[in-house]
Amino acid sequence: MKTKAFFMLFSIMPFMLFAQTLKVATFNVSMESTNYKSLGMAPSDKVLAHILSNGEPPQVRNIAEIIQRVRPDIILLNEFDYIKDKNKGVNAFVKNYLNVSQAQQQPIDYPYTYIAPVNTGAPTSFDLDNNGKVERFGGDAFGYGLYEGQYGMALLSKYPIDETHVRTFQFFKWHHMPHPQKPFLPSASGEMEESESWYDEEEWEAFRLSSKSHWDVPINVGDHVVHILAMHPTPPNFDGEEDRNGKRNADEIRLMADYLTPDKGIYIYDDNSNKVTLEADSRFVLVGDFNAADIGDKYREGVIEQLTNSPYVNNSVIPKSAGGAQSSAETYSERYTAYWGARADYVLPSSYGFEVVDAGVFWPAKTSDLHRLVKDRQASSDHRLVWTTLSLSQ
Repeated sequence: MKTKAFFMLFSIMPFMLFAQTLKVATFNVSMESTNYKSLGMAPSDKVLAHILSNGEPPQVRNIAEIIQRVRPDIILLNEFDYIKDKNKGVNAFVKNYLNVSQAQQQPIDYPYTYIAPVNTGAPTSFDLDNNGKVERFGGDAFGYGLYEGQYGMALLSKYPIDETHVRTFQFFKWHHMPHPQKPFLPSASGEMEESESWYDEEEWEAFRLSSKSHWDVPINVGDHVVHILAMHPTPPNFDGEEDRNGKRNADEIRLMADYLTPDKGIYIYDDNSNKVTLEADSRFVLVGDFNAADIGDKYREGVIEQLTNSPYVNNSVIPKSAGGAQSSAETYSERYTAYWGARADYVLPSSYGFEVVDAGVFWPAKTSDLHRLVKDRQASSDHRLVWTTLSLSQ
């Protein structure tokens, strides 16, 4: 009997030794200053710094509780204002909210965090929204924002971040992409002509593609390197017939699709002016609020498919929730990640090096006691936390 038990244990040891699971999540947390108007403070990064210093606002406590309940190993936060001093920003969130039990949940720690500047609110000297005024911020910034760093990104990890090999693409120029979807105004005949370009020549030469930034953040997970490919493309609306935001969204997604595809990203350079693409057979996980529905009335053909149909991306398991299913009569609403009705937030692993164990969207049903955490944007956010559990193969 002992011999048989030993044999059974020995037979499963390779799996025990080499199968390691990793839970990766993304969450648009709506933690930007205009969501806290009741404080009476002017929109700036100082609003979030104030909130993170005291551990009190219910909305942020609820966000922390959601994270404590899901317990991801790595999580990207979208719409988390960029605060250069991490002790007043992302590290304060970890210390004053995540390290503190919320609703009797077990605290969670993320000893490794990464932030970087973004294009939202980065001022220009152009009238980019063509409203006849140069306002530097808002629609005239490189990415829409009332102040520098609004709608930023933050990455939290239980595993060491290899910051010396991080690549960012904040400054990549849109016109440097081969065959960019340059926005034009329709002529009287309805035809698009270069003479009616939305951006003049000087603006187009200077315009950055990323509305926030694109990141490649390598994380050391045991003996493996996992590249977290993070972004938050602009919403494909809030424009006009020129469709400048829709076209930008599609090309922001294309930039990442080309970056992870051998031979397609040869034109890409990072913020250190180095020509770079992701090496073949790299483990990666795409994360973020991509603002690109994969089905339904907000779907735009050929946009998200640049990633979901890529042979290098595993989109075989679609995260779902009971709350999403209740939010709409549409048969596919269980895959929604935003209350306004779309799968907008994604956690997409590479086809190489992973097997998908499980996936989900934190969106409790209305009958659940936990629905209090997602009942509206004041409770937490207009988006839901999306997670995927992966098994790392050799």
